[in-house]
Amino acid sequence: MHETSSREEAIDLVRDIGDFDVAIVDMRWRQSGAGASISGQEAIRALRRTSAALGIVAHGERPERHIANAALQAGASAYVSRTAGPAELRRAVDAAAAQESFVDPAVPPKGSRGKLTRRQREILQRLADGESTTVAARKLDLSEETVKTHMKNALARLGAKNRSHAVAIALRECLID
Repeated sequence: MHETSSREEAIDLVRDIGDFDVAIVDMRWRQSGAGASISGQEAIRALRRTSAALGIVAHGERPERHIANAALQAGASAYVSRTAGPAELRRAVDAAAAQESFVDPAVPPKGSRGKLTRRQREILQRLADGESTTVAARKLDLSEETVKTHMKNALARLGAKNRSHAVAIALRECLID
């Protein structure tokens, strides 16, 4: 068993040493000493390219469908949240080692509503990336009023005081990167 301090270090370890059965990738956003680290999804893709036979468990902050979907689409075999117990983590690791799929049972089923809509997450991501409402509206081919309405609804769903607070909540809860 090896633990690394960064996703980049984990990728290097798998590339240089190999011979690992399973990797557990923390999906939370992190900042490394030299700046922003690669995202959990990027790390999963890189690990998959490095070792196609590697079982990958994505370990997310909460049992949310969009995070699980993003991890599985990136190439993870399993997704489990921090709120899951040790038995669920073990089931996820066993599934990944056997190249089988596993999703934390606490993740809402497909088709259920998440905390934010896809469009609300998309707009929040653009704001987090420094875009204004005007620029986000133009890039998404929406009116500014529509973007403002989506933001107002996102603020209500998140219980946020303002746009900056909504972005902070969305980042902390891994709703956006």
